[in-house]
Amino acid sequence: MRSTPELLAETDAIEELLHEIKTIAIVGISRNQHKDSHFVGRYLQKAGYTIFPVNPGADEILGVKAYADLKSIPAKVDAVDIFVKPEFVPEVVKQALELQPKAIWLQLGVGTHHTEAEKARLAGVRMVQNRCMKVDHQFLIRDKN
Repeated sequence: MRSTPELLAETDAIEELLHEIKTIAIVGISRNQHKDSHFVGRYLQKAGYTIFPVNPGADEILGVKAYADLKSIPAKVDAVDIFVKPEFVPEVVKQALELQPKAIWLQLGVGTHHTEAEKARLAGVRMVQNRCMKVDHQFLIRDKN
């Protein structure tokens, strides 16, 4: 498969974004260590990011206080990584935009949401869709170190 200029530009932008962000709210992270969201959160935490688990059914995940929702997080959030069913994405994006993060990241399986992407664009927030933050970090950041 050949790389197009558009794909290369997108990859460069994602690499730059992963270098910029330091704090990540992970919405829908599971307490179950066998779930993808938990595995991604653990990886990002070990990669040096500060994570804020967002799961209303948990007090703590990965040794970190969990929050019921995004507005409860008492610190600046650079990125919001979303692991929820597609029908819940509009509400989570709305809450995320209130935090004014640098990026909103819709994990693989969350779907493509053009309306939400446009809202993010108008708010000056980068939206990444249908990509895994862990996988991108592994290939774009970790493997270069």
